[in-house]
Amino acid sequence: MTQHFRFAARETRMKASEIRELLKLLDRPDIISFAGGIPDAALFPADDFRRAFDAALAGDGAKWALQYSPSEGHAGLRAWIAGEMGRIGVDCGPENILITAGSQQALDYLGKLFLSPGDTALVTWPTYLGALQAFNAYEPNYDRLEPMANRDAQDYCDRAAEQGGAVKFAYMSPDFANPTGETMTREQRERVLDLADALDIAVIEDGAYQALRYDGDAISPMLALEIARKGDIDACRTIYCGSFSKTLSPGLRVGWVCASREIVSRLVILVQAGGLHTATLNQAAVDRVARTVFDEQVAQARSVYAARRDRMLAALAREMPDGVEWTRPEGGMFIWLTLPAGMDGAALLARSLDSAGVAFVPGSAFFADGSGANTIRLSFSCASDEMIDTGISRLAGLIRAA
Repeated sequence: MTQHFRFAARETRMKASEIRELLKLLDRPDIISFAGGIPDAALFPADDFRRAFDAALAGDGAKWALQYSPSEGHAGLRAWIAGEMGRIGVDCGPENILITAGSQQALDYLGKLFLSPGDTALVTWPTYLGALQAFNAYEPNYDRLEPMANRDAQDYCDRAAEQGGAVKFAYMSPDFANPTGETMTREQRERVLDLADALDIAVIEDGAYQALRYDGDAISPMLALEIARKGDIDACRTIYCGSFSKTLSPGLRVGWVCASREIVSRLVILVQAGGLHTATLNQAAVDRVARTVFDEQVAQARSVYAARRDRMLAALAREMPDGVEWTRPEGGMFIWLTLPAGMDGAALLARSLDSAGVAFVPGSAFFADGSGANTIRLSFSCASDEMIDTGISRLAGLIRAA
């Protein structure tokens, strides 16, 4: 007998990730996948983590590593992260750091903290699919975050009020954004901070790819720019979400929030209700590995991924027909393609899987309104030279034929 359940209204807003579904294709040897924006497993510091877990579990250490821990997180790891944030211009202390189960959990908690049904979240167009998934459960509306457009704060407020709510935060990934690979200029970042002050809203800065810059000059994180304006992180509205997923390991699910003590204290209450704390043993291992090989790991990742980016950009320039445009990222893992008008990325994916054996992510998944049908996202992070050359050639052939 089929059971019928009475689900919450928010359940209808929660959808499966197209990317997570496409990741299943990685197990198929006949598929060249540019779909998953995941780090190359060959780069993981497996031996260092093996030693770190052994050390954490040695002697009396096991009594701590296998026990409950503070909801704020491992004190040593929080101190290391505070130091690392200082290196990128964010003057803060351990009291400004909260450890989370990856930055994805941080986005969920922030959606829960700020959004009531009908409120508005300002997001880039397109934006990170995982952020939309995290926020959707709290039933928001979305408006375009356009820092250089001729829109004042009142216009954003009026549009939000028309939909029965208020603007609560602006979300963006300023460095090498997922999905476009684009980086916000300093002027754009400053304009977002101006808008946030005018609207009296939070700024959620997703720094998942911040460490993966391959060329060009680094731009200060938005939190650093705001601290420079206001003098103290505790006076700032920017909330920085960081992660070890792209540098050390995604499987251990360790990320962090860096923000004012007020925001951290409110998030701690949500952590206590939602998961108590991030896995103690995993935090201990990440703390040991970060202190010993973080810089080395980041340097290796930059070298490998930069070469793959260059290979894919060269293949696109060589193979793609007229009418196809793409971004040229200075870092991260993604290249964003805009196809000729009228071409549908989802339909192209279906044909590609059937006849070319090449996977990618249709771009409409990254738009809050489902637009952007003629866009696709390619990831180069796990692709060998042969995969890139063959896969881009096949994909270009399909586009040319269409």
